Parts: sequence; C-alpha cells; structure tokens
Amino acid sequence: MIQNASNPESGEREEKSKVQGSQTLQRGLDLLDQVIDGPIKLADLSTRMGLTRSTTHRLANALVERGFLIFLPREGYQLGPKLLQLGFLAQSQADLVQIARPHLEALAASSEDVVHLGRLDGDQALYLDKIPGRRRVEISSRIGDRHPLTSTGLGKALMLDDPEAKWTRLLDAEREAGTHDADAAAWLERMRGYVAEGRSFDLEENEDQIRCVAAPVRDASGTIVAAISLSSAAQYMDDERMAALSGEVRDTAQKISADLGWTPAVKPSRRSARR
Repeated sequence: MIQNASNPESGEREEKSKVQGSQTLQRGLDLLDQVIDGPIKLADLSTRMGLTRSTTHRLANALVERGFLIFLPREGYQLGPKLLQLGFLAQSQADLVQIARPHLEALAASSEDVVHLGRLDGDQALYLDKIPGRRRVEISSRIGDRHPLTSTGLGKALMLDDPEAKWTRLLDAEREAGTHDADAAAWLERMRGYVAEGRSFDLEENEDQIRCVAAPVRDASGTIVAAISLSSAAQYMDDERMAALSGEVRDTAQKISADLGWTPAVKPSRRSARR
C-alpha cells in the first residue's frame, strides 16, 4: 500500500515554527524601536518590552551579532553600524521625484494649482518636477529650469536653514545682476518670518502676477534636501488664501520628508548662527 507523503503533524509543526519566527522578528523590530533614543540597560529594556530578562537578552544578543545593536559596558545597548549602512543605502536608492510624485499630485488636485518640486543646484533652484493645476493659469517654469533662490518661494524654502550672511550674499549678487530689486531690509525681515513659520512665499518677485507658497523637504538627518511650492495667479492667491494654504503645503512637504526617513523628533537647526 502506498502511504500518503503528507504528514499532518509535520505540517502543524512547520506552521507553528513560521508563527514563532514571525513573532521573533516582530519582537526584534520592537526592540530596535526602544533603543532609538540612546543607550538603554537590559533591565530597562526588558521592562519596556514586557519580556523576561532572559528573553530580552537573547533577542538583543542576536541583534548585536548581526551588527544591528552594539553593547556598551555600564551603559547598555544602542543602535549598531549595520543600521547606519542600511540607512545610507536606502537614502542612495531613494528616487526623490518618484517618492514625492503622489504627494504632489494630491496637493495639485486639492488646490487646483500648479505644484513644483526642486532642489538646490549651486546658487540656484533646480526644478525637478511640475504638476499642472486645473486653473487656466500660465506659469513659465519647466522641469530642468533653474531660477534664483532669493526671488522664488521654492528657492527661499531651500535657504531656511542657511545663515543670514548667505542670504545677504545671494540677494546682493542678484540685485547687482538685475534679477531681483527687493529692498534688502524688508526682504531679510520676511525671511526671518519664513523661518519661524517653516514656509516661504513668492510675492510676484520671480514672475509678474504669480504668487506661491513653498516649504522645505528634509531627509532623515533633518537636512533640507528639496522644497515644494504651490503656485497660481495673484487673483487666486490673496494674502488670506496664502495663509490658509501654508498648512497644507507644509503638511505635504512633511509627508515627503517622512518617506525620506525624517521624523518630527529630528529638529531642524540653522547651519550656523546668524551674523
């Protein structure tokens, strides 16, 4: 008689093993979350995890062996070099335009206005993407265009962490070149306000009758790596609507930042003191 090759008991053991493996993986990931804020001793880690010291020790040691954690005598466990390596790899593989696109499309759809994505390119803003709006408004920007930092909302958003000395240098250069005729004192005062609000405006400075609201995009370190802007004709962008759109534009920039690894716990900082 031919016996059935399948064994119910063997199948049950295999399924149980898979479940246990999944639980172990989940616990390991939960453990990494507990170490984010810095070194933590085994006793405290065990309490936070709600596990016995022996189970916590076994999980932690497995992560140490793979480089995800390191153990510091008298201090405890902290994040290891493997995570740093994976972070750099993830960042290098991230396609900014691809990551940002669904968020830009959602903002363009909700506002019916043109939305841009750009990054710093030397002393200019390089436009990486453009989502058309539904209004019949002609905006001359194109993907691949470069525009002055000091006269565009997107450019100003890219500079929010820069020292005032750099702001002044760039403004002076563009005034001398005839590409910006802003009053320096008034422009600097507005920039300080933009820093406080976490967003910037273009008040018809770059293109006649065109206004925009912009906000910075940050990576996992909190560094500004790009910016987005929402642009429309001045008739659709009075002061009241620009103020109302500020939150929506900031929220969209923060969603893109989150997809790049940024978290609210990472506080932005000026690159140097104001001078």
